Amino acid sequence: MSTRRSAQVFEERADEYDGWFDNNPIFASELAALKALQTPLPEPRLEIGVGPGRFAAPLEARFGVDPALAPLQLARNRGVLPCQGAGEALPIKPGSLGTIFLLFTLCFVENPQAVLAECRQALRPGGILVIGTVPFDTPWGQGLDAKRRAGHPFYRDARFVDLATTLDWLTTAGFTLVESRSALLQPPVEKSEPGPSVAGIQAGAGFVVLVGTGVHP
Repeated sequence: MSTRRSAQVFEERADEYDGWFDNNPIFASELAALKALQTPLPEPRLEIGVGPGRFAAPLEARFGVDPALAPLQLARNRGVLPCQGAGEALPIKPGSLGTIFLLFTLCFVENPQAVLAECRQALRPGGILVIGTVPFDTPWGQGLDAKRRAGHPFYRDARFVDLATTLDWLTTAGFTLVESRSALLQPPVEKSEPGPSVAGIQAGAGFVVLVGTGVHP
């Protein structure tokens, strides 16, 4: 899988992707879960794979990095300072960030472990990494993977993994899990209302937030 290839569809269909968030109860549930985190999220904040800035803006992430240019223009309109780039080579001075968000991004990058290692370098000591993921081993993950297999334009280049794999990547990169939260607790249906999130990792949840911190040697 190429990061450039996975970014191409978001470049070509930026407005269509941006429109998915409008009045979407799934997005509302995911954003509410992120806002319910108890761990302080120090500034400055950066989102990798920021896209049109739908998460970054309400989460007060001032900076956003994405390989696709067209979504970055939308993010700028939402008050996010954009930079075209890849998570494997962040245009950031080491130790300069307080919080990094990786929301639905690891499934699209070519080398997730390299991105996480880059995050650890970019964060200052005690900085926070927030991962938002759809675990492969859930009904929600299986549903998205079925779309991938069917050639859905936004998912055809994604690679969904189970939560154990993501947790292993996090630990290997030198992060310690300090908080987790689960949302989309109901089975995926065509029309669903926003649901509550719960602390911890709940089996079957369609959206899981992992919060890690790493202390530099």
